[in-house]
Amino acid sequence: MTIRRFLGISLLAVVAGCNQTDKPADMGVNSDPSGAQTAAQQQTQTAIVQGSCPQVYLRDGTAVLRRYAKGAKDDPQNLLYQVTLADTTRRCVLNESQLVMTVMVQGRVVTGPASSGGTVNVPIRVAASDGSTTLYSELIQYPVNTDAGQFIFTKGEVAIPGGSGGFTKVYVGFDEGPYNTK
Repeated sequence: MTIRRFLGISLLAVVAGCNQTDKPADMGVNSDPSGAQTAAQQQTQTAIVQGSCPQVYLRDGTAVLRRYAKGAKDDPQNLLYQVTLADTTRRCVLNESQLVMTVMVQGRVVTGPASSGGTVNVPIRVAASDGSTTLYSELIQYPVNTDAGQFIFTKGEVAIPGGSGGFTKVYVGFDEGPYNTK
């Protein structure tokens, strides 16, 4: 009887171990069908770690950016464009000294009556913090084609020193402050 229980528990442990995957939890698809990523991991001794990959949040009040013509503010007739950030995802790789993230955000752009179309630069900040400690912060002037309707913002090489603590959060949003790369 004891042997059967032991074998049953052992079998469950093996099955549970087989259910783990390196597939990004938020994307739902195999992002490496060719196996190139797996080969690169084996060469560099790194591992993709979704379980300890910090969540990406859109900071309140920073997910929508409106630009108006001629210095107008809140006048719908002078709206050039409105850009909105929506869904987020991420991918993490752990090496000897840090956790390196690739952050992706889906965005949408809508032109207004004063728009002439074309490409505009929007200020997107990616920041990582652990409580009140800032671990990473970068402001990117990201080009968006206002005629496209949608875009995908991707920021790779978001390096979090020492890996990811249990309270690390990554924030993405528009930042109209002064341009600062770090």
